[in-house]
Amino acid sequence: MTTTFRLALTLTAMLASAVSAAAQAPPVPDPAPGASAPAEDEKKAPYEGRAITMQHFRALDQRGINVFETPKEPGVEYTGFKLDFSAAFTSQLQSLSHENTAVPVVVNGVNTNQLADIGFGFNNSTANLYLHAQLAKGVRVQLTTYLSSRHHNEAWVKDGFILVDELPVNVGRLNTLMKYATLRVGHMEINYGDAHFRRTDNGNAVYNPFVGNYIMDAFTTEVGGEVYLRSKGVILMGGVTGGEIRGTVLTPEKRGPAYLGKAGFDRNVRKDLRVRMTGSLYKTNRAVNSTLYGGDRAGSRYYWVMENTQATETAQAFSGLINPGFRNQVTALQFNPFLKFRGLELFGVVERAEGRATTEAANRTWNQYAADVVYRFFPREQVFAGLRYNKAEGTLADITNKVGANRWQVAGGWFVTPNILMKAEYVTQEYAGYPPANIKNGGKFHGTMLEGVVAF
Repeated sequence: MTTTFRLALTLTAMLASAVSAAAQAPPVPDPAPGASAPAEDEKKAPYEGRAITMQHFRALDQRGINVFETPKEPGVEYTGFKLDFSAAFTSQLQSLSHENTAVPVVVNGVNTNQLADIGFGFNNSTANLYLHAQLAKGVRVQLTTYLSSRHHNEAWVKDGFILVDELPVNVGRLNTLMKYATLRVGHMEINYGDAHFRRTDNGNAVYNPFVGNYIMDAFTTEVGGEVYLRSKGVILMGGVTGGEIRGTVLTPEKRGPAYLGKAGFDRNVRKDLRVRMTGSLYKTNRAVNSTLYGGDRAGSRYYWVMENTQATETAQAFSGLINPGFRNQVTALQFNPFLKFRGLELFGVVERAEGRATTEAANRTWNQYAADVVYRFFPREQVFAGLRYNKAEGTLADITNKVGANRWQVAGGWFVTPNILMKAEYVTQEYAGYPPANIKNGGKFHGTMLEGVVAF
């Protein structure tokens, strides 16, 4: 049986499973005696998505695509305290191969540059659980728990924050200010760049039209606060965090604050044309362990690629990604143009980051570029096709010359309902500049990924 045939057979089975899962949802009850029959819109309810009950909320399903910062508009009327739970589950079928030209490096009789033997198979499923609470008008909290991930098999909390878009008490002019301002405080996914709004977050892969995230994956959670001002499409944000993935009061001489900033605009310049452009800054001069490019404890979507025979799924969870290793000091800038014209979407990443560890004498620099082209078809844009090119290059602490990687991704997907997504991707990635004794010397991987997502 060929790999292509197996992929087609498995995709059919996954689609059947997804449709079956949707069919098991609670049925819409028959109208009570004397009541009128359901309206045509009500008959289409399974395709409208779950009712949103939280204010200033980004839907976890298809409706959340191309939503960046949480909406300033309430979205729904406040009718009192509400508690809600949501979830997202994702599973992949992987058929990737990899190769390298690294010279053997033998340690205790084992060649550490020999790649693991990988092939066709399923990855372990990942899952997120969300808790939402509407505490007051314009005030809600959100808690995200990873029930399972590649890097952690056990459940653990990703983040939790409070979002304030209106004051629960009348404080004169501050109430007027809150018409434009938003305050977000907690241990949260920091708002550096726009790429993190389009990435896969462990069990929720709905927002990402592709399977893998970017090569340099700027994503981390830190303790702090962000203040937003938004008016007529103009966006301004400033924030301060502790600069690390976990809070601590130890070694204060080695730690300092991290500063965040974002400025840009997001406007519908015509009925069917939306234009957004933002620039973001992240800066910390002193950290024990900065994780701006290594904070995704869920791990990479490309399991085992470019890993050796001694690797484990959890310890080497970031296969295919590049972490520049700016452990103690980093300054990063990211610019993101976005355009949507009817079904066509264009999104870009232009990023420059420099930093170092305290053991290094000078800063190093990395640059990343990416371009996404996605087209969504049909009235609900439920089918899409996409192409992405991504390149990252710079210097590492233990390699003097410039190294990097470039990647092509070709993908397509189908929203069976707003809550059920099936997508497929062909990916090819090549590494450059790595010395002969490095496992990535002459390294490349390529192949096909299939992914199923349920989010509600």
